[in-house]
Amino acid sequence: MSLPHILIAASRKSSGKTSISIGLTRALARQGLKVQTFKKGPDYIDPAWLQQASGNPCYNLDFNTMSDDEIHSCFSSRASGADFSLIETNKGLFDGVDLLGSDANAQLAKMLKSPIVLVIDTVGMTRGIAPLLHGYVNFDPDIKIAGVILNQTGGPRHEEKLRAAVEHYTDLKVLGAIGRNDDLEMGERHLGLITPDDYKTCLPLIDRLADAIADGVDLAAIMEVARGSKYEPIADVPLIREKPKDVRIGVVRDAAFGFYYPDDLEALAKAGAELVLFNCITDRHMPQIDGLFIGGGFPETHMRELADNETMKQEIRQAISNGLPTYAECGGMMYLCEKIIWKDEEAEMVGIIPGEAVMQTRPQGRGYASLLPLKDYPWPDRPDNAQPVHEFHYAGLRNLPNDMKYAYQVKRGYGIDGEHDGIIINNMLAGFCHFRHSNANQWAERFVEFVRSKKPVPDQNSH
Repeated sequence: MSLPHILIAASRKSSGKTSISIGLTRALARQGLKVQTFKKGPDYIDPAWLQQASGNPCYNLDFNTMSDDEIHSCFSSRASGADFSLIETNKGLFDGVDLLGSDANAQLAKMLKSPIVLVIDTVGMTRGIAPLLHGYVNFDPDIKIAGVILNQTGGPRHEEKLRAAVEHYTDLKVLGAIGRNDDLEMGERHLGLITPDDYKTCLPLIDRLADAIADGVDLAAIMEVARGSKYEPIADVPLIREKPKDVRIGVVRDAAFGFYYPDDLEALAKAGAELVLFNCITDRHMPQIDGLFIGGGFPETHMRELADNETMKQEIRQAISNGLPTYAECGGMMYLCEKIIWKDEEAEMVGIIPGEAVMQTRPQGRGYASLLPLKDYPWPDRPDNAQPVHEFHYAGLRNLPNDMKYAYQVKRGYGIDGEHDGIIINNMLAGFCHFRHSNANQWAERFVEFVRSKKPVPDQNSH
């Protein structure tokens, strides 16, 4: 039995893929369907919106951190339980790092035998849509573009001209059209879309997008396209053999810190961690935990609230000083610095890292990166090879001491200073790069084993 799904792509970035993916997901979920979503490439924000729209975790499919077998396993195991699955791509259909397209969205479509729905931003375009579509259809004969959605149409007359051009010059089906509407705009900031955690009107916006899709897109035709996929599910090969839960790892999850891959959290749990979620903005005290994980996010936009929670800062600083095994990524590392400085404002943070996180106007590190573990790498089973990771940060650290101890040499990317990433202080490891648990980088198992190794052994003689 094949898995019904579509891949939403476009000719270029900022064509409206995310808005249409969110609206389509919610519109079909409102029909009572179980919708499973995926995002191609490294991304935290779009998946957070898709998760809100479907009610189910959104999983990333990324050529940089995952092997082809892992992509197949992730997609097949998650899509098998759904009525409909949607893969949102990044940038344009044929875009990627490799000139020959080995990591492009089109390659993913070929691997997963995905029918492609192409979103076209039609602003300033009429008859010109035809040669554009001709190019996309003929560039790679091994993909299947099943239809197009016209986005940002300028009214009924504009839509009519576009439909006529597509019908006359191509064999593609127009699956729908969405008109220009300011009420459907999604806010952006320096790292992309505003996160749902920060968007007070998140659910109403998702429903407005769903209404627009229900009105402008043929949902029955979309389902027919999805059922045209020939992809057969494969047997799932788990990355981790499940262990009994014998350590408690705190995970900071709030409006400031929300960049977590759902399958990484699942990997931590399978490796033996009971995950304890807590909030660094509203909670006054840390939970009782054996280890701490602070993911990325937007601490700079919440620096005043984080700074005001003095008891939480003091308890985290004291716990790390006392040896609590801690892993912090990007925004999480910024929170552990002495200060965050942004737009001529500054706020006192935890202060365990002797330096300041300063927001810049341009990205300091952006894209795929590679880290080679050094001799001071603290977790068990130090890898001999460079680990595939990614980074996207406008912040840089300044005033760090010259004798700072680092876990990684940066082979590709920027990290903390262009040469190193992964500050080590006591049992804390904190860096700018984001990890993804995979066969190539089994970080979740290593961190849980590290936490386990540092957990005090109960005194057998105590009563």
